[in-house]
Amino acid sequence: MPTALITGATAGIGAAFARRLAADGFALVLVARDEKRLADTAAALHRRYGVQADTLAADLATDKGITAVEDRLREGVDLLVNNAGFGHPGAALDVPIADEVTMLRVHCEAVLRLTMAALPSIRTRARGGVINVASVAAFFPHGTYSASKAWVVNFSESLAAQIPERRVRIMALCPGFVRTEFHDRASIDTSGIPGFLWLSTDRVVDAAMRDFARGLRVSVPDARYKAIAAVSRFLPHNLPGQILRRKALRAGRP
Repeated sequence: MPTALITGATAGIGAAFARRLAADGFALVLVARDEKRLADTAAALHRRYGVQADTLAADLATDKGITAVEDRLREGVDLLVNNAGFGHPGAALDVPIADEVTMLRVHCEAVLRLTMAALPSIRTRARGGVINVASVAAFFPHGTYSASKAWVVNFSESLAAQIPERRVRIMALCPGFVRTEFHDRASIDTSGIPGFLWLSTDRVVDAAMRDFARGLRVSVPDARYKAIAAVSRFLPHNLPGQILRRKALRAGRP
């Protein structure tokens, strides 16, 4: 039975990956910070799909947490899904630098270290791979979040090009707006986002698994977001900042 390790596995896209991979017959290693929520998620997946679902409570904003997951990955997995991440409610200049550094550790350092820890056993098997969850925000320069996700895309593409084993794949997944806890946890106002731009977690994961099987290095679920990503290269790089400044002025903020 193949094994998949998923970070941020108790909610949102991570939980959707857990359901999909359990249905596909993978044994699971679920990683998140909340031990009780991990245990509840693992028990529910075992009851529904009959698969083994182990848990590993780890905070990927800490060296101790990253090291614990690295150690488990070195024991061997077939698929790693680097999904853990978070957002900030304010612009980069308004966010405490310590919070920005924490974001870089979770989005970049953890992704780098966990990917490198997983690859030796995957390459020995000559099959499997890594899915790194980025964002369509990676194509639009705007603060540390988009910068960190752009790094994830570049890192994934670069590493994929260096892997000689044909059935070992590394892919960056770049979803748009997805209905998860992400925005609520970050206290981000989403009231102005049109309903047609929202995607379901299961739809995102289904698209990701199709693209991964096809050997794509970057997956952008949904035709609308594919078009948005395609035209991003032709838009002014300061466009997101201009839009945010206009919104702030309308709200009466300097």
